[in-house]
Amino acid sequence: MSKKTSVLVTGANGLLGREVCNLLIQTGHQVFGIVHSLPKIPLEEMNYIPIDLETNWSLEILPEKVEVIIHLAQSAHFRDFPAKALSVFQVNIASTAKLLDYGVKVGLKSFIYASSGGVYGNGEHAFHENSAIVPPGQLGYYLGSKLSGEVLSQSYSSVFQVSVLRYFFIYGPNQKKGMLIPRLMDSIVSQKPILLQGEKGIRINPIHVEDAAAATVASFAKHKSATYNISGQDTLSIKEIADRMGEFLGIQPVYQFVEGEARDLIGDNSAMKKDLHFPEKRLFDNLKQIKDLVENQDN
Repeated sequence: MSKKTSVLVTGANGLLGREVCNLLIQTGHQVFGIVHSLPKIPLEEMNYIPIDLETNWSLEILPEKVEVIIHLAQSAHFRDFPAKALSVFQVNIASTAKLLDYGVKVGLKSFIYASSGGVYGNGEHAFHENSAIVPPGQLGYYLGSKLSGEVLSQSYSSVFQVSVLRYFFIYGPNQKKGMLIPRLMDSIVSQKPILLQGEKGIRINPIHVEDAAAATVASFAKHKSATYNISGQDTLSIKEIADRMGEFLGIQPVYQFVEGEARDLIGDNSAMKKDLHFPEKRLFDNLKQIKDLVENQDN
């Protein structure tokens, strides 16, 4: 990482993408960022490339040479199945295939693909990278498309380094309020019932965006193809998280208990800590950050 590297980042305006780009710029790398539209506050020394990945876009508008691709983009319509299925396909599968082909053409050294811990489903124990994944027919369209992107990417591991990163519940400033961690706090503020299976709900180990970005950037310096779980230090139930948020806010959360056994979604991060980055941020130390996010977003 001491050498200046040219890096193409998709989803560069997103929660993780912006953090990754900022970290790359700070460490002296040349960064090209694919964005759906130019940001209101651009990063300095950033080379923005506006592309709608949901369309049949052309490789001709990409740089003539890059050494690393970090493919973080996802369709904003990932929940809209089947109405927006083709949009999800274009970003997660078609654009992945195009970027891999582009990588061959430009002599790429490393391709980093952003997947999801959701491909494991839920279970009673923490998932390792070699744990069984949910059969494709049971994954649902979005997670099925992420798994398809994994398979496409790994097929190129004989051509260049391929890192598949399975993220677990990233949170941080500027996140959309509809995502899990800020949504929990928003539900407490608005007194909406928080649904819990079992006594405390599922357990998760969310990761702060700064830690997720550090692990992402570290992955292309490993010079080996691998799959990593990218998750945080603290394993917490939904009720534990909401209770602590309620204490911080001075508001009692409203719970609604529903039928069904709580099955956890926890990523074992031993490999990440050994090879990439040891997560430093703790969820309960960042509650003010989440509160500010919830208060300052309209939706």
